[in-house]
Amino acid sequence: MDEAIEEIRAFGHSLVRATHKTTFEVTREDHLTERGDCIIAVKADKAARDLSERFRDIARRPNAEIIIIIEANGERDVVRAYGSPRLTLTHSMDIVVRKSSYVCARTVAIGADKAACNLSRKLIEKLRNPHQEVRIILSARA
Repeated sequence: MDEAIEEIRAFGHSLVRATHKTTFEVTREDHLTERGDCIIAVKADKAARDLSERFRDIARRPNAEIIIIIEANGERDVVRAYGSPRLTLTHSMDIVVRKSSYVCARTVAIGADKAACNLSRKLIEKLRNPHQEVRIILSARA
């Protein structure tokens, strides 16, 4: 089994709501509006296009599993999802994980078992602190 792991560092934001029912997003942007109900972290050090070639190769395999671990100040949640040969992984600002099978340049994983609204509320409370560093681990296996 091949595996590639990516680590992303980002920060919380006072407007994190995490109420979206089908996706969650991490962005390089430093701001967030109240409409951004899927965004869980800002000021990320990577977007979809910054992921390694090895990760991208594995994530694009038909049988790829992608595990996402989100950690902040002792709280964590785990999301299980899948890759797809349709992933382009070319967006320069965002990473989006989707419950659906929809794919665009921002999509890093589909068929997820959680969206923003399903994430641990203790974790989301931590993510509402703009000084809170967030660690996102992406693991692609095939």
